[in-house]
Amino acid sequence: MKPGLQFRLNQQLTLTPQLQQAIRLLQLSQLELEAELRQIAESNPLLELEEEAATPDGEEESYAATPAEAPSVDHDVDDTPEWAETDAPAETPIDFSLGSAGSAGSRPDEDFEPQNAAPETLQEHLLWQLNLSPFNSRERLIATVIIDALNPDGYLSEGLEGVLAALPADLDASAEEIEVVRRQLQRFDPTGIASLDLRDCLRVQLEQFDATTPHRDLALQIVAGELELLARNDLARIARKLRASEDDVAAAALLIRGLDPRPGAALDATPVEYVAPDVYAYRDGSRWKVSLNPDCQPRLGLNQHYCSLIAQARGEDASWMRGQLQEARWLIKSLESRAETLLKVAEAIVRRQSAFLDYGPEAMHPLVLREVAEEVGMHESTISRVTTRKYIHTPRGTFELKYFFSSGVATEDGGGASATAIQAMIRKLIEAEDPRKPLSDQALAEELNRKGIQVARRTVAKYREALRIPSSSERQRAG
Repeated sequence: MKPGLQFRLNQQLTLTPQLQQAIRLLQLSQLELEAELRQIAESNPLLELEEEAATPDGEEESYAATPAEAPSVDHDVDDTPEWAETDAPAETPIDFSLGSAGSAGSRPDEDFEPQNAAPETLQEHLLWQLNLSPFNSRERLIATVIIDALNPDGYLSEGLEGVLAALPADLDASAEEIEVVRRQLQRFDPTGIASLDLRDCLRVQLEQFDATTPHRDLALQIVAGELELLARNDLARIARKLRASEDDVAAAALLIRGLDPRPGAALDATPVEYVAPDVYAYRDGSRWKVSLNPDCQPRLGLNQHYCSLIAQARGEDASWMRGQLQEARWLIKSLESRAETLLKVAEAIVRRQSAFLDYGPEAMHPLVLREVAEEVGMHESTISRVTTRKYIHTPRGTFELKYFFSSGVATEDGGGASATAIQAMIRKLIEAEDPRKPLSDQALAEELNRKGIQVARRTVAKYREALRIPSSSERQRAG
């Protein structure tokens, strides 16, 4: 062995097309998922949704085997299959369904009123992530101004100069400092947010791929200098300029076209009238359990008629049908992975926040994305995707999974209290106050300090405003 040469053995995850599909399905809400599956089923004759499967005389024909019970997960269960498994199933899956939430007596009571879901804007989604990120106060102010300046597509169209002009003059921030914060925001979910232009947006998305992803480096070169040629689909000229084969350029172009040029548009703030929970949390004896809502699990199967024709097909028809069959298999596998991931993350949240389910908002514990990500062995961005626009029904109401995350403040015993718990305490103190002598923010802070929660007056004011509770002087006038 020559001096200076070293061999290293390591494992890295490559974002295969199948894994990218699983990630995309994971971030969709239930309604978006149904629309996506209908569109895919229309373009792939080997796929069909359950309600489309019918015999010639119009009677329903089920291609599914007896639906297995959806796993009921309690705090002792930790054997959920890894959602990112990319091995194709050995046998052709006939139908996908995680079935019912259990036999009689194991399903939670479904007698609940749907509650309106508050629409979430792009800014709210980013500010929520910012609140859980390790920024200092100076960086947080810069990040807040950047987020506020984003257009609906998620771009910083005004550039760094616009952010610099919007910042307080006494902050004395530089363009270089703003750029550092902006680049950190670009890694938020959705990736590519706060980009300056399309090239910047695509570049940061490609950089999130593993370095060993096929054609990633060539795709970065195309994005850096050949986007105009790519827009004209002039792959031959790109190949000549970059001294690459046309096949490699075509593969890199396919990778680029799979990116999201408008990351901010994925968050639609259109109000939703009703919320159907994706999972249930319910008490079974002395412990809390979690189960999937069977009504929200899509049943997707293979069209047996077309499957039977594959063996008879020849030439290009046979090749095309086999490709469609493989895509169908991967889609069904991705749906199964999505359900397993959702269940796994919900179980981790319920385990961390069981006190909330027992005692209410005042018992909510501080919880950040990193803690759940470490527990379930996934990336923080995956936890962000699976908790956004996914809902859990509990005896205390139906909540977005993201509701259970909040930053915390220190307590005298060395622990922490979540922002949600502190807000609940503030509300309770105000509800019990003398209307003729309402508690000021300072008085509320002192009362919380007596309870062992170290919180400043300005923090109390921020939480009170978040609860939309007027100041003490306004409450006194109203009383």
